[in-house]
Parts: sequence; C-alpha cells; structure tokens
Amino acid sequence: MKILVCISHVPDTTSKINFTEGDTKFDTNGVQFVINPNDEFGLTRAMWFKEKQGATVDVVNVGGAETESTLRKALAIGADGAIRVNAAATDGFFVAKQLAEVAKNGGYDLIIAGRESIDYNGGMVPGMLAELIGANFVNNCINLEVDGTAATAIREIDGGKETSSTSLPLVIGGQKGLVEESDLRIPNMRGIMMARKKPLNVVEPTDAEKETTAVKFEKPAPRGAVKLVDAGNIDELISLLHNEAKVI
Repeated sequence: MKILVCISHVPDTTSKINFTEGDTKFDTNGVQFVINPNDEFGLTRAMWFKEKQGATVDVVNVGGAETESTLRKALAIGADGAIRVNAAATDGFFVAKQLAEVAKNGGYDLIIAGRESIDYNGGMVPGMLAELIGANFVNNCINLEVDGTAATAIREIDGGKETSSTSLPLVIGGQKGLVEESDLRIPNMRGIMMARKKPLNVVEPTDAEKETTAVKFEKPAPRGAVKLVDAGNIDELISLLHNEAKVI
C-alpha cells in the first residue's frame, strides 16, 4: 500500500501573531513553525500502517523552501520520502490542485490529510482533493483500518460517530482520535540522521487559478477589563450583571 500524507507548515499555537504592510501580510519574524496538528495525527497513523502492513509513506507539502524543515521532521518521524510543491499555499483550491497532481503521478492508494489546518481553518482541501482524483472520501476521521483494498473508517458526526465501509483509493480528513496524543512521535537522533539521506523532491506547481485572495487580516479585539466582586456582595454582582453587562 502506498500512502501519501499531506503536511501543512503552520505557526505554533503559542506564537505571537502580528501582521505587516497594513495588515495584509503575516509577519513570520520570531514565529516557530510546526507540522499541522491534524496532519501529525495522520502521519502517526500512516507510520502504524508502515510498521504493521509494510506500507510505504511519502509526505507532501505546498510551500516555499522555508517549509522544508517541517518536511524533514516528518522524514525523521519515519516517512520514506518527501515532496515539496514550490508554491505559496494561500488558496484552498490551488493547494488541492497541486496535491491532486502529486497523487495522480504517484499512484497512491491512501491519502491522509488533516481535516483542516490551524492557520487558515478552511477545511476545504481534503474534499476537493478527493473529487479531483476521483477517490472516496471520509472527513472528520477518528479511526481507520485497511484490509487489502477494503477500508473501514469511523468519523465524528453531530451527536455521535458513524462507521463507513469503503474501498481504496481513499482520501481521509483526519483529526485527533485517528491516534491519541500519547501516540505522537518525537524524532530521535537516529531518525534525524536518517532523514538527511532520504529524498526530498521539489516540483514546480501545475497551472491552477487561485479562487480566493486574503485582502486584510484582523486580530481579535483585546479582552476588556475585569471587575472583581467580593464573594459575599451578591447585590453588587446582580447590579453589575443587570446594569453594565446587561445579561439579566
């Protein structure tokens, strides 16, 4: 089984976010980038298929040269090879087109993507990718088993879980639950050294129009001042909730 894991290069959630050029560009100064958490769950599941079923695992990213450190981390975790599409990942449809081209050329049986990236939170790419390559699709996937060309997937739905039987080729939008956080892997020194010798191929993007453009970014409004009320002063609390907060 050949597996392709889609990797997004995203800011660490602890990073302080700022914008430049009139709030039209993301300021990368001082920002640490990581593997998108939803993608990391998928990569770890792919490692399970590699170890238990002898699958081969490639990782792919759409981005500039600055994203290669993230791909190298994926290689250090255990992926066999990496592909970087040399283009900025600023539009969901454009990214899906690039990933589809890689998937078609590689003849992959299973494509694992995160259900969304934590920077743009678009949640569009896995579904569009599946449509572009004519593969089955399961989103919000929290468990996946593969037996030959048959697959059983469990996904989260409103109020519960849904189990689906499907077949390869398959695209999933994975999330926490596909593996648990305790299963995530930290590259060891041997993995880091081996990653230097593994192939990282750079390919130029295929022609595709970008359907969306970010015009301006805006940070959330800062939190307002907090008023503390003595635990025994119920009258003041009620007055503030009624007259200032206007919630009662």
